[in-house]
Amino acid sequence: MTILVTGVAGFIGSKFVYYYLRKYKDRKIIGLDKLTYAGNLDNLSKLTQEEKKRFVFIKGDINDRKLLEEIYSKYEIDGIINFAAESHVDRSIHDPGIFVKTNVLGTQTLLHVFKEHYDERKKQKFLQISTDEVYGALGPTGYFTEETPLDPHSPYSASKASSDLIVKAYHDTYGLNTNITRCSNKYGPYQFPEKLIPLMIHNALNHKELPVYGDGKQIRDWLYVEDHCKAIDLVFEKGKSGEVYNIGGHNEKENIEIAERLNGAVGATRAVVDMGWIDYSHQIGLSGKTVSPNYT
Repeated sequence: MTILVTGVAGFIGSKFVYYYLRKYKDRKIIGLDKLTYAGNLDNLSKLTQEEKKRFVFIKGDINDRKLLEEIYSKYEIDGIINFAAESHVDRSIHDPGIFVKTNVLGTQTLLHVFKEHYDERKKQKFLQISTDEVYGALGPTGYFTEETPLDPHSPYSASKASSDLIVKAYHDTYGLNTNITRCSNKYGPYQFPEKLIPLMIHNALNHKELPVYGDGKQIRDWLYVEDHCKAIDLVFEKGKSGEVYNIGGHNEKENIEIAERLNGAVGATRAVVDMGWIDYSHQIGLSGKTVSPNYT
C-alpha cells in the first residue's frame, strides 16, 4: 500500500510519517511539501535506513495539478492524507490571500486529481486534516461536537471551513470515499515557535515577555501530537465514508495557566502581556463519532 501525504515537513505531518512507517512495515509514503517557512526537512532526519526505503520526498505545491498527475502516473496511490495548510491565525489576518490559495484552492486541486484517478472497486480514501477552529467560539462552558454548526471567525478558520465543505461536496457529488478530522490544539517536539507552547518556552528562556490575548482566560483543549497521529490513523483505516470526526484530549487549560506554568518551569520572571482579542473557548466534546485517543 502506498499513500500520498501532503505537508510532510511540517510539525504534524512529519510526526505522522514516523508513526505510520513504524507501525506499517509493508507500506510506503510519497511525501509532498512546498517547504514554506513552517516546513523543515530536518523534521524527517531521524528516519531509519529501512524507513527511508519506504519514503519518497517530493518538493512541490498541492496547487500544482501537473505535478500531482505526474505523481499518480509514477506511483500507485491508494489514498491521500492532506496535512498541507497555512495554519497561523495572526498570519491569516495580515495575508488572507495565501490561506485561500493553499487551504481552499489547494484542497480542491488535490480532490480533482484524486477524483480523476478514483477506483470505485478499491475505494481509496481522501482524509482532510482540519481544525476545531472552524466551529468558532463557545464561551466559558460547553463542548464542540461534529454536529456543531460551522462559525469561523478568522481568515484561517474560514479557509479551513471552506476546504472542509469542498471535501464534503466531492463526497456528496461524486461518491468519493472521504473523511474529515477536526482536532484541538496540538503540542510536542519541534513545533514551530509561532504556536503558543513553543512560543512561551522560547520567550521565557530568552527573557522576553509572554504574549497572551486579553486576560488569558481563553480555554483550549490540548493533545499530544503522537496521540493525534494515532487518531488520524484510526480514521484513515476505519472511518465511515463521508463522516467528520472530532479529535480531542479532554485536557482543557486556560492560556494564562499555560503561560504561567511554563514561565515558572524555566525559572523566568518576564511579564505576561495583553495582545488584544481572541475567541474565548475551543473545547472538543464527546458525541457518537468523536475520537479520543487511548493513552496506552
